[in-house]
Amino acid sequence: MRHRKSGRQFGRSTSHRRAMFRALAANLIAHERIETTEAKAKELRRVAERVVTRAKRLGPLAYTPHDKLKPAERAKRLAAQQQVGRFLRRFGTIQKEGETQKIDLIEKVFVDLAQRFKDRPGGYTRILKLGPRRGDNAPMTIIEFVDRQGGSPAKGGKAETKAATQTTSTNAPVEEGASASAEAAPEKAKADATPAAKKDDEKPAAKKANEAAPKKADEKPAAKKADTKAAAKPEKKAAPEKAAVKEKTDDKPKK
Repeated sequence: MRHRKSGRQFGRSTSHRRAMFRALAANLIAHERIETTEAKAKELRRVAERVVTRAKRLGPLAYTPHDKLKPAERAKRLAAQQQVGRFLRRFGTIQKEGETQKIDLIEKVFVDLAQRFKDRPGGYTRILKLGPRRGDNAPMTIIEFVDRQGGSPAKGGKAETKAATQTTSTNAPVEEGASASAEAAPEKAKADATPAAKKDDEKPAAKKANEAAPKKADEKPAAKKADTKAAAKPEKKAAPEKAAVKEKTDDKPKK
């Protein structure tokens, strides 16, 4: 049973595991945001937050300028820095504007991070899940400080930027060329309106001609109807002739 044996072993020896966490903690403090596996990030959070808490326990002594401290206060801060320095290495490098810069990690913990998190009672880091890693399918995460410098904006940042762009576009000054075009627009509209009025006057004459055309078309069917009636009359006269033939046949003497 693994009672009272908290923490992940990662299949490594104590010295190997300690060296791994020293490197991860140094990179996290230097860059304030690193990408690693979920198991390592959860173990690193315990280590990194203890380092910040040790510096924060000094209070204002951690970030007060050295010249303004008393000898006893200087000794107290030096002891805390030496205690943190037993685990965290002294210097680290970062890339800024295409150049490598060397920074003092101990000074950053005491001067920058301790002052930044002075009102926060723990929980200095957050873990963001990225998904499985290609190859071994290990769950990957990003661990970063909560108030990281140059971090992502808040949830309402996009809406605020859109509103700002709209206000700037509406409040933008009008140029001279735009004002001149705006003045010339009504004159063009009047010029375009006069031909349109003339066209509207011409429309009634065209309508009259179109109305007269259907009447002629109506006359043609009437003439056609008269012709068809005249052609149908001879057929009606053929009926009496048939009747006369029948009468003649009836007048013949019966045998």
